Amino acid sequence: MSLFLLPIMFCAFFMPSDALQQLFDEERAWRHKEYPMSASFEGVDDYDHLLGSNTLADLKRRTEALRAMRQRAEAIDPAGLNHQGQISRNIFIELLSDEIRDFELGGYRLVMTAESGFHADLAGLARYTTFANAEDYDQYLSRLAQFPRFFEEQTAFLQMGLDTGWTLPRASLTRIPDTVSAHVVDDIEQSVFYTPFKKKPAFVAEAAWQVLRTKAQAAIMQKVVPSYQKFHRFLMEQYLAGARKELGASQLPKGGDAYYRHVIKRYTTLDLDPDAVHETGLAEVKRIRAEMEHVKQAVGFEGDFAAFLKFLREDPRFYAATPEDLLKEAAWICKRMDGTLPRLFHRLPRQPYTVEPVPAYLAPGYTGGRYVPASIESEQPGTYWVNTYDLKSRPLYVLEALSLHEAVPGHHLQGALSQELSDLPAFRRNLYLSAFGEGWALYSEYLGLEVGFYQDPYSNFGRLTYEMWRACRLVVDTGIHAKGWTRQQAIDFLAGNTALSLHECTTETDRYITWPAQALSYKIGELKIKELRKMAEEKMGARFDVRSFHDAILANGSVPLTVLEAEIKRFMSAK
Repeated sequence: MSLFLLPIMFCAFFMPSDALQQLFDEERAWRHKEYPMSASFEGVDDYDHLLGSNTLADLKRRTEALRAMRQRAEAIDPAGLNHQGQISRNIFIELLSDEIRDFELGGYRLVMTAESGFHADLAGLARYTTFANAEDYDQYLSRLAQFPRFFEEQTAFLQMGLDTGWTLPRASLTRIPDTVSAHVVDDIEQSVFYTPFKKKPAFVAEAAWQVLRTKAQAAIMQKVVPSYQKFHRFLMEQYLAGARKELGASQLPKGGDAYYRHVIKRYTTLDLDPDAVHETGLAEVKRIRAEMEHVKQAVGFEGDFAAFLKFLREDPRFYAATPEDLLKEAAWICKRMDGTLPRLFHRLPRQPYTVEPVPAYLAPGYTGGRYVPASIESEQPGTYWVNTYDLKSRPLYVLEALSLHEAVPGHHLQGALSQELSDLPAFRRNLYLSAFGEGWALYSEYLGLEVGFYQDPYSNFGRLTYEMWRACRLVVDTGIHAKGWTRQQAIDFLAGNTALSLHECTTETDRYITWPAQALSYKIGELKIKELRKMAEEKMGARFDVRSFHDAILANGSVPLTVLEAEIKRFMSAK
């Protein structure tokens, strides 16, 4: 009998804390086995030879296991747990419930966004694979050999979507085929999957290395490339042709409204009404617009707001001449912020980070930048990706805000510190909740003001345009998914209220259309953190220390906003 199906009375033989920890350990081991690529990401190499099986039967089986684990967690008396144990139990139950609910609603039929999907995730496989001996290369080749089966399984979910009307909207899918065809190559040297075989490691003999390279060439050209080729054909000939015309998640047949409310809860950790979120967004847009008008006046621009945005989008002084110039500027901003971190935090992470361009196969339809985390157990640093595609759409005046958001004190600092919280169970150290993570990263943009950034008024306008962008997301996301907005209506709202390039307004709109509710997490999380800071400053007065406050925000890893508020109130009482 599986450990996950043992009767609840099994827990009675243990102290509540022991039973809970055993459940956490079992769940983590189970998850590594079920999702081998996630195990590799976390530095667990036991399943580096597998991609995992993802059929509907697998999902049903996993969902039953999740229900059994949830039942065991609910049976553990929280009164017998310490404070952190109670938090861990509640978060664990909530996470399992979210997965179960997603399966019940059929979310597995939506396995892509306008930016990426499983096919793009696979392209990063080598990054999270440890190559310490010849066997590691063989295990990697074993994974490549499984591509045809894995693609078939994912395609089956998309076909279920076609059969039931649960597809991504056709209007926002035009860039996805290019992220697939980028891996259909004739020259093996051009394949990202061949990267581990370009340079021979010292621990592999020359003869054995040539055998591995030959196997790699065969696996890539006979398994990997045909898988991408077949998937591209499916997208072009079937999926795009059959994809729905309606944009809103609420318009999905048989449960669309319930699904949108489900993902709102997932990404914000709160039960929020779409109409209320929309109104909050409109109020924030109005407030930020007043600050932007003030900056426009301060630089002496005489035209109206639309003319000012046109000036910012077109004047060459605001754009890098080369991709290298853009990367260097981003790296310099990050290094300057590194030097100010002791003014904002008592605790700093030990994991380093680096700055790299967004991979070419993703860049055309990708956002301006993103943080790519790495396990603290791996040999990889965290990575701040900067999009160097189409430089005329990557203004320098937003680069300070972008860098503080994605690197430090934003995503990298928060995620790296979370992995170092050794007193917490592993699932919490590696947990990412969007409202907390994105809320913190947006708040981090604001922190630049407190340590000397945004001295150039145009850069400060860039900060405001990024804050406005996140406020607009509240309006646009709910507009699309609950109020029947058109794609052009969303693009125009972004273009009319921010200094984002028109290219980015378009790619961002497609992101919101194909990834409902995720865009809400930024502003909702930031508003909560700012609300808690104001509360702490008012209650603590002269005893308020911003470094201690920030340490308290990050002390529990990524948590739901309700838990964060309760913990900051505890922090204020303790101080």
